[in-house]
Amino acid sequence: MNVWHLVTREILYRKLNFGLGCLSVLVAVGCLVAELTLLHGHDLRTEMVIARKQAQTEAEMKRLEDDYRKIMKKLGFNILILPKEQNLSDFYSEGYASEFMPEDYVHKLADSRIVTVRHLLPMLEQKAEWPEHRRKIILIGTRGEVPLVHRDPKKPIIEAVPPGTIVLGYELHRSLALKPGSKVKFMGREFTVGECHEERGTRDDITAWIDLGTAQELLGRKGLINAILALECRCAWTGLPKVREEIAGILENKVQIKEKASKALTRAEARTRAETAARNAIEAEKKNRLKLRRAREAFAALLVPVVTVGGIVWIGLLAFGNVRERRSEIGILRALGVRSRDIFAIFLVKSCLTGLAGAVIGYAGGFLIGAVSGQVVEHTRIAAALFDPILLALVLVIAPVLSGLAGFIPAMIAAGQDPAVVLQQE
Repeated sequence: MNVWHLVTREILYRKLNFGLGCLSVLVAVGCLVAELTLLHGHDLRTEMVIARKQAQTEAEMKRLEDDYRKIMKKLGFNILILPKEQNLSDFYSEGYASEFMPEDYVHKLADSRIVTVRHLLPMLEQKAEWPEHRRKIILIGTRGEVPLVHRDPKKPIIEAVPPGTIVLGYELHRSLALKPGSKVKFMGREFTVGECHEERGTRDDITAWIDLGTAQELLGRKGLINAILALECRCAWTGLPKVREEIAGILENKVQIKEKASKALTRAEARTRAETAARNAIEAEKKNRLKLRRAREAFAALLVPVVTVGGIVWIGLLAFGNVRERRSEIGILRALGVRSRDIFAIFLVKSCLTGLAGAVIGYAGGFLIGAVSGQVVEHTRIAAALFDPILLALVLVIAPVLSGLAGFIPAMIAAGQDPAVVLQQE
């Protein structure tokens, strides 16, 4: 007789026995595949969640960066570099420095690899007599911002005043009836009015701005300035001490650095804190996802071995019971000429087929349960990525092998029975 024919008849005749064996394999394989699928789905969802959070954070950081630039543009220069000898009481009472420092200082800063500030603007400010109109004004000599050699050029906060041009505050151009394009003499030199500011309600209303080189000549301060304005770099929001330390190192402690505080600066710092909080949130999310994964790994490490061992024992018991119930039939088959190795093959193949059938159904059920429990069914990309052909191949090989091992001893017992003794006992 054909062994496969006998195996088929055996399975069909003992459907319940075969079904219970498949069920035990199904449960073991299903638990294993469900847990591994759940862990794989957890990893994929973690990647997706972190990627989404990072994308949101990057978008928010870009918005904050743009917002920051707008704030700082409105804020203007917030770092003031003064001569070391300057008395601050005099500075605050007069509104400008009475001591001077070489203009070369600004070039030293620009030529260095300074990172804490940018937008360097040297200036010479002093009260002066406008002899042609017999009035005192504040004269500011300024030039274009000095670019940092190691950075890409930035759009200047304040445009340079061209030589031969004068910019007037509100009170000056209003009282003198001047407008852009008007010609005016100042300290014997002729200037063209370049711009007339609107009323600001500050000392700017009585200020005139001219080219720095011209101001140095008129005031007898050639090659000298009394202040450098700068904008604190975004990377330096750790505080003023870092700015002071870097500038002092470059200029050999020959200057003093002051920071202008404002509500705008406070808002900028708040946005920097928001950036840090966003990054911390991503790290916290990663830690939470890792903690959850470890908890699931611990549960799988306990459940899967218990269910697998239980399934193997159950298959072995079913096989033993089946051999005991089929003693007479085995004796008849032996008496009809079926060899012992064929009897052995019938029971062993049946055990292997039990493992194979249970593995196929168990993998499908475990995959579905893992996908549903991991809440990834609605994510097509993740659900497709969950399928692991290597895991399927391993399950389809290992489950029949383990089932065969569980039924090996019962099959040996069945094959070793003496037909004469069996039939005599029956």
